[in-house]
Parts: sequence; structure tokens; C-alpha cells
Amino acid sequence: MPLDPFLDATAQADLVRRGEVTPIELVDTAITRIETQNPQLNAVITTLFDKARAQAASNDLPDGPFRGVPMLVKDLTCHSAGDSFFEGSRYLKELGWVEDSDTYLAAKFRAAGFVFCGKTNTPEFGILPTTEPLAFGATHNPWNLEHSTGGSSGGSAAAVASGMVPVAHANDGGGSIRIPASECGLVGLKPSRARTSLGPEFGDTMGGLICEHVVTRSVRDTAAILDCVSGPMPGDPYAAPTPARPYLTEVGSDPGRLRIGILSFNPAGTSVVDPECAAAAENAGRLLEALGHQVEASHPEAFAEPEIVANFITTWAVGSAWVLDYWERRTGKAMASADVEPLTWALAELGRSSTGPAYLSAVEWLQAFSRRTADWWAGGFDLLVTPTIAELPPRLGEFDSPEDDPLAGLFRSAALVPFTPLFNITGQPAISLPLSMSDSGLPIGVQLVAAYGREDLLIQVASQLEVAAPWGDRRPPALA
Repeated sequence: MPLDPFLDATAQADLVRRGEVTPIELVDTAITRIETQNPQLNAVITTLFDKARAQAASNDLPDGPFRGVPMLVKDLTCHSAGDSFFEGSRYLKELGWVEDSDTYLAAKFRAAGFVFCGKTNTPEFGILPTTEPLAFGATHNPWNLEHSTGGSSGGSAAAVASGMVPVAHANDGGGSIRIPASECGLVGLKPSRARTSLGPEFGDTMGGLICEHVVTRSVRDTAAILDCVSGPMPGDPYAAPTPARPYLTEVGSDPGRLRIGILSFNPAGTSVVDPECAAAAENAGRLLEALGHQVEASHPEAFAEPEIVANFITTWAVGSAWVLDYWERRTGKAMASADVEPLTWALAELGRSSTGPAYLSAVEWLQAFSRRTADWWAGGFDLLVTPTIAELPPRLGEFDSPEDDPLAGLFRSAALVPFTPLFNITGQPAISLPLSMSDSGLPIGVQLVAAYGREDLLIQVASQLEVAAPWGDRRPPALA
């Protein structure tokens, strides 16, 4: 009987443990699915099929909880030994850049038993919330090929949503796990700041905005994989609080009666929330109320502060300038404007124009904003519920910038994502759940946010919602 490609990673690992399938059978199923689906989706930009088959057949395959389960690695930040690494950039693609080592995260994925089958598409250096790099072309949403998968983990999300693999690596500096999860109908948890290590090369990046995890089909996969990859590593500048017990044990655990705030509009007024997205958050609130929680319209007052976007962009621009300088140092090749996309160069130039004191002033403002935000949780709330993004998945091409305004795509992005960057700033854990579908058949994610370090609470409530409003049987329309 053919293997169902839409089984989650936990189910696939169980089949291996029971001897019902072998790792090589799982990997061959994933490879076949990639070969079938990728020509239309453009989710996978580098295949590692020979390596994957050899690893799956090896006696040295680690006996971790996901032994033999195929996965894909996003081609950004997390690199693997002996494999190409381009970060969505023509500059690195033309150099044919190859990394000679695993990051700590890649090594932890391998130790868990995962088998890397390829690398997924991403916007250049992860800047935009859509996956349309000039170097590799657009990734298409399996729910509607004319629409974006989100970014920057859009290739990973398209691959999981279409059944290529049950899980794929993702990372998040302004929503890049949660946005694609929302647009492709998946579970996407951004962990607390420093929950997963960025080493050995980095302590933190972009002023602590960046963190790493995965996109999955189920809450149990998200929790179990977090158990595999979380925890401090040597030299990390700081670490998230140690959890009381494994995250997988939180799946199905009773969180008790929680006090939950609902926010379905943009308090800063920088964009209007689509009625279907607002309704998705409000419906989630009603469902949580039916589950016994106290739910009310409330949110941190700090979210209305008009300085949020400017200070976030200052930090992001300086970080983008650092990224280009980092790659010049590593490659030994000077970078010119023609080597990268116009938006990338313009954002880096904006960063280079910032003084050191101006950058630190932006960091200071964002840290003070984080404290003002945390006061809402300290004042008695357990969770906040919002739409993940403010719109339905946009059509491809909407983030293109005209030649005379290369930063236009960046400001278009701000209108799409008024909710997700807030929690990269504060470092709080946030999860997008596929709780709704639009009238036009596109996924709509709902974001749940907990206090810093409380992934346990997010997983408990997410698993409640998964039981109350299951999404596991949803499938994108069959691809021709």
C-alpha cells in the first residue's frame, strides 16, 4: 500500500520504529513527491537526493525520535556540511558557494534522525515576506499557484503543504516562520528568543530578532522537534529559561482556565485588516471561550505607538548592511549593487547611513517597547490572539519595487505584517495555527502569543484548538 505523503513526521517515525517501512522507503517517497510537485511550485532549489538515499540506508543513521524521516532545510542561516548555500542571492549562486560544516541546528536535526533531501527557496537574505528571489524565481502556493507562499520560509512551507516532506526548517526575523505557515495552512511556532542556538557562527543577529525552528502539519511535531533542537550551546550570549518538562508532554495537557485577549485590528493604523482575517481571530476567540477560557477584547497599549515601524526598520537596515559585509568578508569578493537585488542594496545603504548612536537608540527604543508590552502579560493576561497577517495570501508580484523606489516592497510588507514583527522585537514565543479558510479557498492563520519563555502554554492551547477545530485532513487542490 503506498505511503500517505501527508502523514506528519511523528506518524512516519512510528512506522519506522514498528518496522512497517524503512527509512529509505520514506526518503524515496519524499523524492518522488518532490520530483512530481516541484516543477509547478519551485519550493526546492537544491536537491540532495543521492546523499539522502545514502544516509537513509546507512547503519550510522542516528537512532533519534525521527529516525529516517525526510526533511528539507531552508537555504538561509542554517547550513549543512558539503552542501551549497546561497541565501536566495545571485551573488552566492554565481560563486557556487558551499559550506564545509553543519550549524548547531543542522547537527541537532541530524541527531534527531532527520534525513536532508534538499534546500528550499527563500527571498534574498530573507528580507521580504514573499518568496520571489530573482536568483531562483518565485515559489507558488499549492492552494493557488497565482498566490505567494509568504516569506521568508516560503519554500519550506510550500514543500510541507504540498506533501513533499512532513517538516521543513524555517527561521523568523519578522514573521518568517509564521507568515508562510499562515499562507500555506501549516503550524508555525516562533520560539522564544535564544530558545534555539544560532551558533557556532552567530550569537544573535539583527539585534536578537532572529530565531529558528520548523514548519509542520501538527502541533505534536512542532513540540517534539522543539525538544530536539532547543537548548543553549557553548558560547551562546544568553539562553531562554529551561522548560519544566519536555514540550511533547504539553500536547494534550490541560492549561487550566486562561485569561486571553483578542486583537483583530491594527492598533497602529498602518494598514487595514482584511475582514476574513479579522473574523478568523474573532472565531478563534469564540472557540477558546467555548473551551472554558476567559476571552476579552484587549491588547498591549504599546502596539499603537507610531515609532514601531521606524525603529524596527532601522535595526533591520543595519542588519542588512552587516549581512552584505559579512559575505564580503567570508568570500573575499567585493559586492556591488549589481550583485544583489535593488531592494537589498537600498536597504543596506539605508543601514550604512545610520550612525552607531542612532542604531543603539533604535535598539534602546525597541527594548523599552518590549517592557511596555510585557506589562500587559504581567497585568494578568496569559495569551494574546491576533490574525497572523492582515490580508489573505497576496498574489505573486505584489512586492515588486519600481526602479525609482527600490524600498517600495519593504513598505508594502509592513502593511501585510503588522502583527508578527512585534514579537521578534519582544522575543516572545508566537505560533500561527491554520484555523480558517477564506471563501476563495486560501488558508488563514491565527497567531497566539504567550509571555517570554512560555512555549509550554502555547503548545497546550494549540493542541486544544487542534482537537476542537482539526485541520489535518485538509489538502491543497490537486496539482495538474
